Amino acid sequence: MLEPEQELAQETQQLTVEEAIANLRHPDTSLRYYAAWWLGKFRVHSPEAVEVLLECLTDEADRTELGGYPLRRNAARALGKMGDPRAVPGLITCLECSDFYVRECAAEALGQLKDHSSIPALMQLLAGGVAKAVQTPGRPHLTEPYEAVMAALGNLQAVQARELIQPFLDHPLPKIRYGAARAMYQITGDDTYGKMLVDSLLDDDIKMRRIVLRNLGDIGYLPAAEAIAQAAVESSFKLIALKGLLDHQLELDEQQGLVDLSQGAIDLMALMDNLL
Repeated sequence: MLEPEQELAQETQQLTVEEAIANLRHPDTSLRYYAAWWLGKFRVHSPEAVEVLLECLTDEADRTELGGYPLRRNAARALGKMGDPRAVPGLITCLECSDFYVRECAAEALGQLKDHSSIPALMQLLAGGVAKAVQTPGRPHLTEPYEAVMAALGNLQAVQARELIQPFLDHPLPKIRYGAARAMYQITGDDTYGKMLVDSLLDDDIKMRRIVLRNLGDIGYLPAAEAIAQAAVESSFKLIALKGLLDHQLELDEQQGLVDLSQGAIDLMALMDNLL
């Protein structure tokens, strides 16, 4: 038997766009939460949905005992996936929210939207540098969502953020160092940072190795292909990372006007086939 939350999730998967938008205005906060998730999950392109999700970014009704805003988080995630630039100002405002996870979701969304007007606000979250990047008392996270912020700045190729990001290569937490290396590679194109991530696939912690794979796949670091295929993690994680590399290779092939698959794309597909 399904739990009530699972039943609700199953029902919302059958929504129409109109029903999802209507549920975003429903007084039941659980219906609103799942409607926002549904719109993001299926990357719905609807001007009206964007407008209602933007309203959700300032919602006060859905709030946890610890002061979190679950609906705002899902709304921010959905807006990032929907690709509408009208979401940028609202998401920038969310970077000042008291809820760490709203700030994290907003940073991720801004990185997806790639609007350069968000760079100053994202950079502000790195103010204070490594000295400020410590765990928040009583919470399982750091003072700011540094990984998400650096990933967004990397996606935006924010050259002006380079001096802010570079010190995080020496942060005591491996995942923060990996996030800094990822962003530095995206900003500079320097192989030093890509190789730093490849070397980190030997981390003793499998969770960290999974994080490194995600970063390599996200930045499409092609020289990592063989190392990814041989990494000591589950094949599913390796396939996701290799798919990221393949997407990057196909994009390069398209830019070069290639009609047939390049040897690089063929080699990546062979590595993926061997993991299936």
